[in-house]
Amino acid sequence: MSALLIADRYRIEGRLGSGGMSTVHLAFDERLERLVAVKLLAEHLADDPAFVSRFQREALAAARLIHENIVQVFDSGLDEDTDQHFIVMEYIEGQSCAEILRARGWLPSEEALPIILAACAGLDYAHRKGVVHRDVKPGNIMRGNDHRVKIADFGIAKATEQSSITQVGSVLGTAAYLAPEQGRGDEAGPPADIYALGVVTYQLLSGRLPFEGASLTELALKQQNEQPAPLDKLVAGVTPELAAAVAVALRIEPALRYPTAVEMGRALEDGAKGIPPGAGAAIVPPLPGAAGAPTTVLSGGETTRISPAVAARAPRVGPPRQQPVHAHSPQGESARRQPGIGRPRTDTRRLIAVLAGIVAVVVVAAVLILSLGGGGGVSLQQNWSSNAPTAVQQMQSLVANNQQ
Repeated sequence: MSALLIADRYRIEGRLGSGGMSTVHLAFDERLERLVAVKLLAEHLADDPAFVSRFQREALAAARLIHENIVQVFDSGLDEDTDQHFIVMEYIEGQSCAEILRARGWLPSEEALPIILAACAGLDYAHRKGVVHRDVKPGNIMRGNDHRVKIADFGIAKATEQSSITQVGSVLGTAAYLAPEQGRGDEAGPPADIYALGVVTYQLLSGRLPFEGASLTELALKQQNEQPAPLDKLVAGVTPELAAAVAVALRIEPALRYPTAVEMGRALEDGAKGIPPGAGAAIVPPLPGAAGAPTTVLSGGETTRISPAVAARAPRVGPPRQQPVHAHSPQGESARRQPGIGRPRTDTRRLIAVLAGIVAVVVVAAVLILSLGGGGGVSLQQNWSSNAPTAVQQMQSLVANNQQ
């Protein structure tokens, strides 16, 4: 096998791993003189024309994803000598999360979270480019020896979904990471990737899966009828806020999960600091394509649309309750020292009352002068000052002038 050449260019040097759909080999690119990973698809997949056509389209889409947290696809095609379909990818010298879990069982949050946050960044980029992974699992998340984290195998799962070949072993092997809507046969979108990454997060932090079943039916029933054990009850180093943040990604309804992978990353990061998910803004994810839905503001200043049905199910978040400030508390002392805080605004009302009194006095004075037979008529000043003391002086002068 070491002398095998794929596409007259990639010299196979050793096997890196295998699965139900493919075998991955370490190879040397003789043209560019670099190490690469070559994935040879299982021979029985090549017998399905629908799969081959779809695989070619998805491989092209995956090759356009260029991001620091996504394994780069360099080449793909059919090797005519071996009649095998192949994908040539960036070689990551390191371990997959599946290998890490087998070796260590679980990871402390300070080590697991950087892996998940990097995966969130890669998924968010792919989703914005219109590409859904559909098979996020520990085996497809790589951590290099330089601690760079990359997601592998974009596009392959989508190509397999509509294949006429039943991949029983493959499905059962990754069933724990399938979102409930995938188990129902619905089209998988970005929320399915977020659910799967939530399962990976749960597993990395605790060493166990949130749901386990011997069959797809048993797993689906557990997803619908049970709640996974809270992570903070399983792992001493996990905060309740972090456990709650992971639980949002594992919600049964896709519309109630995080609206984007980057929002998931922010919530997990906040949860590790003791900040609950959605603090300061309700996490109410959008329904894709919901036109005319109301808009809610998410953390970070972003906006998204939600449907009335989702808005009705979401907890109502009102303005924060005003806490009373006691006079002898530091807050009360500070309020007394600051102008305009804790003091009623009565200046305007006081001025109005004074001016009303002035007018009344002037009217009374005019009536008295007329009743005493004063000559000449009464002269009333037309323009009154808005300053109360000045207005009083003007009134006194007016009365004196009319008494002469």
